[in-house]
Amino acid sequence: MTTIPKDIDGVETLLAGQGYVASRALATVVFLSLKLGRPLFLEGEAGTGKTEIAKTLATALGRRLIRLQCYEGLDAASAVAEWNFAAQMIAIRTAEGTSDRDQLKTELFTEEYLIERPLLAAMRPQPGGAPVLLIDELDRADEPFEAFLLEALSDFQVTIPELGTIKAPEPPIVILTSNRTREVHDALKRRCLYHWVDYPSFERELAILNSRAPEAQASLSREVVAFVQKLRREDLFKRPGVAETIDWAKCLLALDVIALSPEVISDTLGAILKYQDDIQKLQGSEAKRLLDEVKRELVPA
Repeated sequence: MTTIPKDIDGVETLLAGQGYVASRALATVVFLSLKLGRPLFLEGEAGTGKTEIAKTLATALGRRLIRLQCYEGLDAASAVAEWNFAAQMIAIRTAEGTSDRDQLKTELFTEEYLIERPLLAAMRPQPGGAPVLLIDELDRADEPFEAFLLEALSDFQVTIPELGTIKAPEPPIVILTSNRTREVHDALKRRCLYHWVDYPSFERELAILNSRAPEAQASLSREVVAFVQKLRREDLFKRPGVAETIDWAKCLLALDVIALSPEVISDTLGAILKYQDDIQKLQGSEAKRLLDEVKRELVPA
C-alpha cells in the first residue's frame, strides 16, 4: 500500500506514475481532499477525466475502488444494502413445523442475509486501508437520493433499520462526479471540496496523449490533439473529450496511420464524434478545412 503524498508535488508524481497528467489546480484539490479527509466533487464535461482520477488514485494508493454508478430511480436499498428475500424465504420454509421458528425470527435480519451494496461496502474495513468510493454521475440520480447521501458524507456512516448504524472505522476517500446535466443541491456541495474539470490546453492534452499512447509519432500526436481542439470550437451537439482523443489516436495507430488526411479523418470520425449529425457536419470539405488550418498553425516540434 502506497502512503498518501505529503504535498501537492507528491500528488502530481503519484498520478503521473499511473499515466494521469493532472493540472496544478486539480492536484492541489486532490491533495487537500486526501489531507483533510473531505469528499471531492468533480464537475465538468463528459470525457475530461473525472472518473479516471478515482481509478488512478485507487491503483496508485493500492486501495480498493468501490464504484456507485448513479441513475434515475437509484434509492437507498440499491446504494447501501438489500435483504436476500429468496434466502430468507428458504430459511422460513425449512424451519416450518420445527422448534426453531421463534429463533429464526431474530436470525432472518442478520448479516448472513444481507446483500452488500457500494455505500455499505465503503464503510467496511479493507485490507489495504480505506477504499476509494466513486459516486459517479451524481446528476443522473434523483434529488431525494442526494438528501440520503448527506448522512453518508457527513459522518461516514449508513443506517440499516434492522441492524442500526454502521460507521466507517476509517473514512473512505470519496470522489463524486457530475456532468452537470442538472444542478446538484448546495447542501451536498458544502460537504465537499469542489473542482471544475475543464478541457485541457494543447500542451497538457499532448502530454496526456503521449502518456497514454507513447508509441504514436510526435507529429501524429500533435496533429490529433490540434484537430480535436479545433473540433471543440465547432458547433457540435457533443464535443469530444480527452477520452475520445486517446481512442482516436489508438485507432489511427491500429490502421498504421502516420499523418492525418481528409480521407483518414472521414473514415475514423466515429472514434471522436458519437452523433450522426455531428459526423455529417465534418464529412468532406469541412474536415479538409479544419485539417488545413491545423497544418498551417502547427510548427515543427
